[in-house]
Amino acid sequence: MSVSTDQETRLVIRELELEDYDEVVRLQDACFPGVEPWSLENFTHQLTRFPEGQIGIELDGELVASSSSMIVTGEDWMSSHTFDEVSSGETIRNHEPEGDSLYGLDIVVSPQYRGMRLARRIYEARKRLIGQLNLRRMMIAGRLPGLQAHPELRVDEYLRAVLSKDLVDLTLQPQLANGFFISKILRNYLPEDVESRGHAVLMEWRNPEWVPEDVAFRPRARVGAVQYRMRPIKTFEDFEQQCEFFATTASDYRCDFLVYPELLTNQLLSLVPAGRPALTARRLDEFTQRYIDMFSRMAIQYNTNILGGTHLVVEDDTLYNVAYLFHRDGRIDRQYKLHITPSESRWWGVAAGEKLEVFDTDCGKVAILICYDVEFPELARIARAKGANILFVPYNTDLRPAHIRVRTCAHARCIENNMYVVLSGACGNLPSVEGADVHYARSAILTPSDIQFARDGIAADAGDNVETLVVHDLDFAMLRRMQRQGSVRTWVDRRKDYYKLTWLEDGQEHEVK
Repeated sequence: MSVSTDQETRLVIRELELEDYDEVVRLQDACFPGVEPWSLENFTHQLTRFPEGQIGIELDGELVASSSSMIVTGEDWMSSHTFDEVSSGETIRNHEPEGDSLYGLDIVVSPQYRGMRLARRIYEARKRLIGQLNLRRMMIAGRLPGLQAHPELRVDEYLRAVLSKDLVDLTLQPQLANGFFISKILRNYLPEDVESRGHAVLMEWRNPEWVPEDVAFRPRARVGAVQYRMRPIKTFEDFEQQCEFFATTASDYRCDFLVYPELLTNQLLSLVPAGRPALTARRLDEFTQRYIDMFSRMAIQYNTNILGGTHLVVEDDTLYNVAYLFHRDGRIDRQYKLHITPSESRWWGVAAGEKLEVFDTDCGKVAILICYDVEFPELARIARAKGANILFVPYNTDLRPAHIRVRTCAHARCIENNMYVVLSGACGNLPSVEGADVHYARSAILTPSDIQFARDGIAADAGDNVETLVVHDLDFAMLRRMQRQGSVRTWVDRRKDYYKLTWLEDGQEHEVK
């Protein structure tokens, strides 16, 4: 005689789906009657941006609990913030696939099914997700529903009473028992939460199995921009000595990057006269190997990533204006100038490159826009979409109007894309070199324009036409924080429903997301 058993699973933990929206709203209304539930549009954004982070529990076919979460860079949200700021108006536009922390936005459990450890199951599901994604921690803003019953206590006094077991908070204490610890009081986190008087506590759970990536996150990078004086020289060794002076100085200041100006090697043109400018420019290619050997040695010797300005090279009988990035580990990358000015074309016959590169360095991703390139906003958008946090702009201008054009456009790219821009220009004169005789520069390190950054968005700049080195520390954590919490968020708030930017690369079309 056989006995039949019902093998159907009654309780299912799964990703939420769009069809769950009405049930999620029902749960939110039941749990937080004074708080506006997700809108359909925002719920859709959550599912689109991070589907695996939106978790529901189904019992006998009924949705009885749900939760929402996103990935962030944890240190960006250790300071005071609100629910609206971190959730970006519930759209989770702040979700960072490359972040290191899971931020839980909400958990709602049907009152009818409380006591069945459903919230604990969601926390366990989140921990499994954290393990799969190798995230460092889980962060939550814990409610304080018992606070309303004690109007005589400040939020910090209430917390001390709960921690000392003089008071009981039915939400906070289970979270502490679940391995969370309190990091910070978040005042006015969610004003609609009357029971908590609008406050919350930032809590963390650390993943004991977290394994750091091979390259640790660098919160800062020190950059140096050379304002280089063009002066007549008699030998390549004169050129090398002048360049090396700045490399040794930057090393003394422990710079992570050192940037030289565009057409740096034009100083060598006086050593290779060839009649007309186009032929003379092509003869600069005779110095290419010595130039590469020199800067490669200096990058390693002085432990500084060096952008060695730009150099005119001949490839397959075509002349290009190329920026070389010499890494301090010995790697060498190149960026070809993509937009050629009329004078470059007229005087030297320079041809345009074909691809915008974004380079991985030991201080994050960087891109290089060579002088005229920075006057085309699409390139900076593409660089930002590829992950660049710093734009290096080596430039070479003859008169002040040309300098102002480059400088103004560079700062616009900085503000538009929430990134840092480092400009390095040349000053001085080369009386014997046609097409490169006078120079005007005011090198600078630029930031987005917001309260937390330097006044006028200028971290540091040089005097007009003075040979010098400008040095400043770039704070990447602040950059990311301002992307999400700044007065304006020009990168995040783009109307991607109204316009888009695409580019062709390696025969494929790509879109700025």
